[in-house]
Amino acid sequence: MRLLCFWGYFLMISVFSYKKIWALEENRWKSEMGLLSRQLLESARETEFFHWMKIRRRIHENPELAFEEHETSQLIRTELDSLGIGYSWPIAKTGLVASIGTGAQPWFALRADMDALPIQELVEWEHKSKNNGKMHACGHDAHVTMLLGAAKLLQDKRDKLKGTVKLIFQPGEEAHGGAYHMLKEGALDKVQAIFGLHISPGQPTGTIGSRPGPLLAGSGRFLAIIQGKGGHAAKPHETRDPVVAASFAILALQQIISRETDPLEAKASVLSFFPL
Repeated sequence: MRLLCFWGYFLMISVFSYKKIWALEENRWKSEMGLLSRQLLESARETEFFHWMKIRRRIHENPELAFEEHETSQLIRTELDSLGIGYSWPIAKTGLVASIGTGAQPWFALRADMDALPIQELVEWEHKSKNNGKMHACGHDAHVTMLLGAAKLLQDKRDKLKGTVKLIFQPGEEAHGGAYHMLKEGALDKVQAIFGLHISPGQPTGTIGSRPGPLLAGSGRFLAIIQGKGGHAAKPHETRDPVVAASFAILALQQIISRETDPLEAKASVLSFFPL
């Protein structure tokens, strides 16, 4: 009985000691991460980081569409070379994956998209798009610049990283499945988590908007062909009017949100192209 009591106390002391040591280690780790975060933020405020604004403007002046981001990719590689950061290229034609840290697990990734939109930039300003019919209207020029800035910050602190950070520069985000092709070619193999963000002109400068769960809408695209039969407007009974049918279809699709989904969950249904 005394022996059992002894072992019982021993196990309790061992468990409490382990929890105390674990708590101390966790607090030490949090303290180190907090210090590193502050150092990174302070470094980002240094004057030299205004250099990255020039990079953003260069990208904005030279927008390239999905899987055509050759010069953008070259600019990224040049900057990574100057920072001494290794990378794999090409991935999904024009994409690349850089690596900072020990090379050991855990692996985490930061991601930015590279492609522009087939939109004519109409605003007249010093850094207007030089490529007719193409524009960085969705902020991917800023995303690439931000990830390059993060690359410099992390490279400067690489000796303090306990693991590896992968930098994902993804082509073809604008409705061309660039992420799928990056995944297919192994860009995220062994990566445990990935982080990305999107600029939002509606947010006050210096703030970040987030919440648990889905945040932004996905784009599910489809093409429906409604075929009718022509005829004279004075004899509508002898025709099959596709315009009326399509109009009813559009109205019915709007009711999917109002009648088929939870009203407390944010959803959107938008039909934006109706050729005749």
